[in-house]
Amino acid sequence: MQAWQLAAPGTIEETLKLIDNAAKPALPLHKGQILVEVVSAGLNPADYKTVEMGFFSRAILSFPKTPGMDLSGRVVATADDVEDVKAGDVVLVRLDPTKAPGALSQYVVAERDGYAVLPADFDLDVAAGAPTTAMTAYQTIKPYVEKGSKIFINGGSGGVGTFGIQIGKALGCHVAVSCSTKKKELCEKLGADEIFDYKAGDLVTQLKQSGQVFDLIVDNVGSSLPGLYQQSKHYLKSGGAYVLVGGSASLSSIKGVTMAKFVPSFLGGGRNKLVTYMTSNNHDDLAQIAQWLGEGAIKTIIDATFEFDEAAQAYAHLKKGSSGGKVIVHVSKKT
Repeated sequence: MQAWQLAAPGTIEETLKLIDNAAKPALPLHKGQILVEVVSAGLNPADYKTVEMGFFSRAILSFPKTPGMDLSGRVVATADDVEDVKAGDVVLVRLDPTKAPGALSQYVVAERDGYAVLPADFDLDVAAGAPTTAMTAYQTIKPYVEKGSKIFINGGSGGVGTFGIQIGKALGCHVAVSCSTKKKELCEKLGADEIFDYKAGDLVTQLKQSGQVFDLIVDNVGSSLPGLYQQSKHYLKSGGAYVLVGGSASLSSIKGVTMAKFVPSFLGGGRNKLVTYMTSNNHDDLAQIAQWLGEGAIKTIIDATFEFDEAAQAYAHLKKGSSGGKVIVHVSKKT
């Protein structure tokens, strides 16, 4: 089969190659597995960031590596014990990003925790953009709220943030977000109840002056941790969770997280509970995402689509950092 592969760590521009003779997943399948023909792949910044970490890339990834963890497609075959899906069904899938297989290949094997069934006529581009970002939003909100809770999402216009707004509203919460001036309209359309424009002044000052006290803060912008977290006693209720999603593997970022988690507040640390988060596959969570997508309760914002032979251009577009939604690659035809 055809698949895009990264032979070794390095910049994705230098290492990404289209392979015509990649090994197709072999039958029989193991317990809980399904074989999927990939229709659309959704790209994420982690796809290239994790392979550009040099020594650390080799420690956490398997090479040669096919990039991409999010996809949608048609079921080709199932293991004998699989009863919730059959050949011909359409599914959305999240692959383990540390394993060698990836979304930018013609066929993949999905584990039970990594797939969910979609309505037969669902738009597979919309589905492909959802798994990682929607599940990240769901897993960083659902455990900490109940109907009527007040949430602040730092970074409301990004991939996780746009789903966070919609999922927060689907769970019956009041949702406030931060975003730039030009993204306010998008956040309003998605249902945000309140918007803090970080271009209009210091965000921490705005939050303090608002008088709002939130039950949960989800921080999708890791660089804002020192100020936003350390001052959160002014706008996050006692016992409320501060969930950190964004961030980098830099020493300064690691130092900031360590200080926030372990340094007492009187020495410069924060007072509230800090949760450092990593997305994990969960069948029930992904099924909830698929249900909401099918009902129209949440939707994927798509910025651009590319064909399979344009995967390198798709990543170049993604790396610009100005995408107004998800970048999708068509691996095979929808029909």
